[in-house]
Amino acid sequence: MDQTKIKKNPAFLEYVYQLNAGRDLSEAFQHSLKAIDAIDVAKFNRIGFQTYQPGKWTLHTILQHLIDWERIWCFRAVIFARAEGTIPVAHDQEIMGANSNANELSIEQLQEELRIVRQSTMLLFASFNAKILATNCHFFEYEMPLHSIGLTITAHQIHHLNVIEERYFPLDVVV
Repeated sequence: MDQTKIKKNPAFLEYVYQLNAGRDLSEAFQHSLKAIDAIDVAKFNRIGFQTYQPGKWTLHTILQHLIDWERIWCFRAVIFARAEGTIPVAHDQEIMGANSNANELSIEQLQEELRIVRQSTMLLFASFNAKILATNCHFFEYEMPLHSIGLTITAHQIHHLNVIEERYFPLDVVV
C-alpha cells in the first residue's frame, strides 16, 4: 500500500481511549478481567440464543468473537514485538462468526475461556518492556503503538458488553 494512504493514529483509537476511560494498560486489563468475572451467567443463560434482531449474533457467538479477536490481536502484538516484519492482513469477523461453533458451547465454558485468554494476554503484555510497548505497528491501512493493541482488546470487550447490556438484556423477561 502507498505509504501516503496509511493512517497514523486511526480514528478508532479515540474510541478505544474513550472506552478505557483514561486507564493505563495494566489498569485496563485488570478492569476487563473483573468485567469478565462479573458476567451474569444466569441472565445470559435465560436469554439463550435470542437475538435482538434477525441475523445478529447470539451471546455465545459474541463471547467467541471476543476470544477469537483477542487471540488475533495477540498474534499481531507478537509479530510487532519481535520485529518479524510481516504486515498483518485483515480478517472477516462475519465469516469467522458464521463458522464458529459457539452455540454448541455453554456460556460458562465461553466465560472461562475468555478469562484464561485474558490472563494469558495480560502475561504477554507484562513481558513487553517499555521499548517494545512503544513500537510503532504498521498495519495494512494504519499504524499505532503496540501498547494500543492491548487497549484495543479491552475496549473491544467494553464495546460488546455495552451492546449486550443495551440490546440483549431487554430480552431477559423473567415471568
